[in-house]
Amino acid sequence: MIYDKYKSDDFMRKTPIITDHVYHVFNRGVNRGDIFFAQGDYRNFLQGAVHYKNSNNKFSYIKRNPLVNHDPVSLQPPKVEILAYCLMPNHVHFLIKQLVDGGITSFMRRISNSHSHYLNIKHGRSGPVFESRFKVILVETDEQLMHLSRYIHLNPLVSNLTSDLDKYGWSSYSSYTTSARDFLCEPQQVLSYFKSKEEYKNFVSDQADYGRELEKIKHFTHDHETGS
Repeated sequence: MIYDKYKSDDFMRKTPIITDHVYHVFNRGVNRGDIFFAQGDYRNFLQGAVHYKNSNNKFSYIKRNPLVNHDPVSLQPPKVEILAYCLMPNHVHFLIKQLVDGGITSFMRRISNSHSHYLNIKHGRSGPVFESRFKVILVETDEQLMHLSRYIHLNPLVSNLTSDLDKYGWSSYSSYTTSARDFLCEPQQVLSYFKSKEEYKNFVSDQADYGRELEKIKHFTHDHETGS
């Protein structure tokens, strides 16, 4: 299997990564430094993510095609299914289901290495961009899955990057609340718990309820993960 070399890493973690399970996956910049400096940096990362969720081949940011031309059906079978994501100036969040053994580790290593290479060339720097090891939290319940999707999508609002989540272009939020097509995210699993996209939007925007629930789910988020 193409991802066998990542299996040992998966099971050496404090939280083993097991196929057909969903995880909250998080990584940040070295010393909490920024990993995105311009709109093009975000765009390049997303294009690479679309590529690497299906393919093991190297992604060239120089020769990349427009995002609309990345047809996952024409690539290799997917190694991961991305249920939600959010890119922030100094960190990234994914809600990911692993489809093949070693899939999440392969995806995260390849997209991180690709983005580091891109930034190093663009800015004439060297060295790692991301922390050495991404963190994972196993999603164990439907309730946890719903709250984590909200937690991820609320990041730009909570961090005062935007006052309107619909206008933040670097998350999967619009694929949950509008008819916009997202080539990276597949929101159906989370949305299946809601009667409509409008109901999900209300769920996310319910700040009072979210504030109370956040205390309950802190141990589901990266801030309380150790040893991964």
